[in-house]
Amino acid sequence: MNSLDKYDCAILAALQADATLSISGLSEKVGLSSTPCWKRVKRLEEEGYIESRVSIVNRNKVGLPVTVFVSVRTVEHDEKWLERFAAAVMALPEVLEFHRMSGDVDYLLKVVTTDIGGYDRFYKKLIKTAQLSGVSSAFSMEQIKYTTALPLDLISHGLPA
Repeated sequence: MNSLDKYDCAILAALQADATLSISGLSEKVGLSSTPCWKRVKRLEEEGYIESRVSIVNRNKVGLPVTVFVSVRTVEHDEKWLERFAAAVMALPEVLEFHRMSGDVDYLLKVVTTDIGGYDRFYKKLIKTAQLSGVSSAFSMEQIKYTTALPLDLISHGLPA
């Protein structure tokens, strides 16, 4: 269970929408004075609710328009193998997300790249990282929804249901 109240959630929601807000702008948005708002932001950072503040770069404008979801299967499932594989995959800059999965696929990677040739170069690096029993790629044809904002309205804000 989390210990967030409605003000904490309002702060998080506002910062998810615009991390450049000043404390005065944020406090105005959430209905708190500046000092209590600042203290809450600091607490949310210290407690790990706010991991970082970033700028979201338009991948098309910088020349990385291709998104590929890569499914990986392996016959290896021991801890040492996973440590080596995870370290190798995390070192590949094309990988934005890396998940260990349940079901038929062991790992799922979200990869961005320049074009088909860029993906082929990535694929060749990936298969050198470890013994894999299967790699399957699905190219995104169109991104229909994209957000980095968590749906904070789904949590209870510490209030009774």
